[in-house]
Amino acid sequence: MHTPLDQKSLSKNQPSKDRPSKARTSSLATRLFVSATIWVVVILLITGIVLSSVYREATERAFDRRLNLYLRTLIAEVATPDEPPDHQFQSLGEPLFDLPLSGWYWQITREDTEKHDVRASRSLWDKKLPKLEDQGIALTAAGVRQGYVEGPEGQDLRMVERPVDLGSDGKFLVTVAGDATEIFEETRAFDYYLFGTFAALTIGLLLTTIFQVRFGLAPLKRISDAIADIRSGRAERLEGSFPVEIAPLARETNALIDANREIVERSRTHVGNLAHAIKTPLSVIVNEASARRPDPLATKILEQADVMRSQVAHHLERARIAARQTIVGTVTDVAPVIEALGRTMEKIHRGIDIEITAAPQAKFRGERQDLEEMTGNLVDNACKWARSRVVVEVAVVKAAGAAQEASLHIVVDDDGPGLSPEERAKVSRRGQRLDESKPGSGLGLSIVIDLAALYGGNLTLGDAPIGGLRAELVLPAA
Repeated sequence: MHTPLDQKSLSKNQPSKDRPSKARTSSLATRLFVSATIWVVVILLITGIVLSSVYREATERAFDRRLNLYLRTLIAEVATPDEPPDHQFQSLGEPLFDLPLSGWYWQITREDTEKHDVRASRSLWDKKLPKLEDQGIALTAAGVRQGYVEGPEGQDLRMVERPVDLGSDGKFLVTVAGDATEIFEETRAFDYYLFGTFAALTIGLLLTTIFQVRFGLAPLKRISDAIADIRSGRAERLEGSFPVEIAPLARETNALIDANREIVERSRTHVGNLAHAIKTPLSVIVNEASARRPDPLATKILEQADVMRSQVAHHLERARIAARQTIVGTVTDVAPVIEALGRTMEKIHRGIDIEITAAPQAKFRGERQDLEEMTGNLVDNACKWARSRVVVEVAVVKAAGAAQEASLHIVVDDDGPGLSPEERAKVSRRGQRLDESKPGSGLGLSIVIDLAALYGGNLTLGDAPIGGLRAELVLPAA
């Protein structure tokens, strides 16, 4: 019983080629998106830090203006000592100065006496405020010191102090402090709002970037898909309108395809002319030598002329196929070719039963006559050596990875005597024949190997499940 094709074993032989279009386009889109994302995040982060710092400084300046207002009021009170003690410092208008340990304090210290008499707000209770001068803070241009200190209850205070010299009335250090929690909470609230706003802005910018990247790369994807259609034979040129930036690329690609076709046509013409130019002198030599056949020299000339004919046919065929292989977009349905070939071989080789199993969707990325020549050589060789049966199977093997292309596998089995590994290596060489009684030039398998290699495929020989030789041809599928 014949064994069906093993898909796993066939996949090992398929050619490894990069699929150039979608993967690289996706990679470019990913790089653009990542780059745009990094820039957006960095710019928004720097902007957020700057805005937060600016807002904090603005809040501190507003707080300092409030403290300086109290400071000037206290200095005015100190400068008018004629007020009764129970009426002094009543004009501040801030109840928190009377609430114990409220975080809002004022303090007036006389500096020109040894006792350093201190008058303070009721909120200080029996505590004292530290001096900014002791912390190394210098006077500003306005003659005040300002900074953060730790309060009586461990709270953070924003404090301003100013030395006042009243001449004979004494030297004083007037200090006003307020709870810095207001500054911190105000700044923190602003940071929260800023973070929320920038987060929404980041998401919006990223969505816009995604849209721009996809929209901007869409023409490149269209060109990529169009080139894939040309390679698979579904189209001949890049069609449609493209943006101004992409249009030159499409135009040059079409020009390249046209130039490629012209080169191929010229190559075919030159190959045909060369074939005719060489065959005619060879025919004359053969005819002249045939007329003098008993002569040993004539026999030798005929022998070498036959070798020359084989060599010329072989290399001209390779040149013809190499030229034709450069044509982009040729696709051939495999099943009709194999079935027609089977009917022809059954008429030539009487008594040989040829079984054909071909996937209807199988397509060869190449020209029909090349496929006919390769499969014809394999089937003809199998029929010559088969006892009664030849089996031909055609399958398309999908690649395991995304970077791999599908491959076409044509397997020809016969129930003949088969070949040893040494004999397989020998018959694969050009002009080698194991049995001179069989018709042929010995070029069949070598031509198949050369043609398959030009298409990026290969031919392997092995043992057939039905007892003879198995020839497995791997070609690019469309």
